[in-house]
Amino acid sequence: MSNNLNISKEILHDIESGKYRNYYLIYVRKSTDDIENQKNSIKFQKSETSLHAFREHLQIAQLTIDGFMVNGIISERHSAFKEGTELLFGENNSVQYNIERPKFHRLVKLLSKEYFKGVIFLCLDRASRNKGDEMIIRKLMKAGVDIHFVLAKYDKNSAGELHMDIDGVFTQHSSRNTREKVTMTMHNKRAQGICIHRAPVGYLNQGQMEHKPIDPERAPIVRKLFEMYTSENWSLADLARWATEQGFTMPPMRRRRTQEEIWAEDEDDIRLDIKAVCRPPKYNTIHKMLTNPFYTGKVLNNEGVWIKSISHKPIVSEDLFNRVQTRLRKKNKSVHYAKVLDHPLRGIVRCALCQRVYTPYPKKGIMYYGVRCVENCSNPNKSFNFTFITEKIGELINNLSFTENELEELDARTGTEIALLEAKRLNQLDTNERKKKRLREDLAYLNANRLTLLKTGAFTPEKIVEEDDRLNAELIALQDTERISDVSMRETVKDVVKLSELLKNVYLYYALANPSEKEEIIKEIFSELTINEETLYFECKTGLQPLKSRFVSVGGPKQNRTADSSLQTRRYTTYL
Repeated sequence: MSNNLNISKEILHDIESGKYRNYYLIYVRKSTDDIENQKNSIKFQKSETSLHAFREHLQIAQLTIDGFMVNGIISERHSAFKEGTELLFGENNSVQYNIERPKFHRLVKLLSKEYFKGVIFLCLDRASRNKGDEMIIRKLMKAGVDIHFVLAKYDKNSAGELHMDIDGVFTQHSSRNTREKVTMTMHNKRAQGICIHRAPVGYLNQGQMEHKPIDPERAPIVRKLFEMYTSENWSLADLARWATEQGFTMPPMRRRRTQEEIWAEDEDDIRLDIKAVCRPPKYNTIHKMLTNPFYTGKVLNNEGVWIKSISHKPIVSEDLFNRVQTRLRKKNKSVHYAKVLDHPLRGIVRCALCQRVYTPYPKKGIMYYGVRCVENCSNPNKSFNFTFITEKIGELINNLSFTENELEELDARTGTEIALLEAKRLNQLDTNERKKKRLREDLAYLNANRLTLLKTGAFTPEKIVEEDDRLNAELIALQDTERISDVSMRETVKDVVKLSELLKNVYLYYALANPSEKEEIIKEIFSELTINEETLYFECKTGLQPLKSRFVSVGGPKQNRTADSSLQTRRYTTYL
């Protein structure tokens, strides 16, 4: 019930014991999507809802909870049009979704547990402007929660529900219309070259998007910083120190409010006196300034392209800006190793769940592999040593080869299955021959009647060329298919068996190879290796897919990833 609020045990006991069961709460909300509306004023809402409680003799709970309510009044600054989109399907046919307003969420939770008799809103659009939250309000009303709206009264009959339906439609339409207008306005202004955001240091922000005048105090220093950096004598840190010595500071900014301060503003409807501070420039500040094309008199348009601005004038020329960028690129240094450490299997093995790579690191003469999985990754195997992974990979290589029993089974099936496949191939060739005959007839007719088709208007010259190209392309594709199918199926089986024998020899070489040689063999055979718990999954290179596809899970279809047979129970089948 507390929801991370600092509620004393006494207050919590009073609420849960039913002390306020016959009392009401007041909920007021200042919207962020219609700030010019006087009805949206927190002060106005508090006044009207309190008068309604007085007229209707509704007892307001004189309860104060830090960060939530003051004397039974809950105030919140948030757009009620925003609606959670993620759905969570639970047991017993339950569906859950997120409520974007934290205080509203706590309010409906208290009302659903019948800790309070009801709540007072100014009107329906102060409670909600989306269908999801409106549904919650309706369910609470059906459950017996006494919900009052100051500016509207909904009778408990079909006419009252219709009245509420109409109000709900209009409030949702109003928010959608406001959002579309704001979005379209911002889109049009960006297309015109108007700065719709706060201008950087060197310009004055006077509350107008169309006019961003140059700061007469800071702009000359900004220009001087660009000019000084083009020489070889100044670094970014030197420029920051020099600017500080000149008395250059960033524009005054207030620090970010804490969550407690945000709640306090919501409750008291006042602006906290947080003093704006002018901070000195730092290394990163100078770098952001020198790489910002805004200083050349440009802004980003809707496609993310810098265009000429009509809101502000340039402080530096494009030539000076480009020279600064050239020097910055020369100063770029990679944060990676100048020389990659020669550790085996680097970047080859990954976590099967989050796809983070296992990084090699030596410890006490042994090569280990560790991974920093993403948060909530359920793979417990965060590290293993070189011997563990190479032994498992060796078993995989060995298991890719046909066993004696599989070779006998394959030999026994070759006569019948290859005959069936050959019959299918011949049938396909007959079908292709009929298609080729039809295409040749179409081509012959098109060439013989080209003039007639043009005169009658059945085809344009472009259409005839297009149709001719299409028919020839289909004919060539069929001929290519025939050439491919002419390869003997029996020869294919022989190649697969020969590949299996080669892998047996590779396994013997792998067992005696040093770490770098093992890595070369692994890269030649496997395209992907992933680990989850004690199970090693793999993907073979394209040429080895016929051998890899023999691994089939017991009781299930083939999977894209195949697990190490030494770690999971498997049955093996062969097919080609």
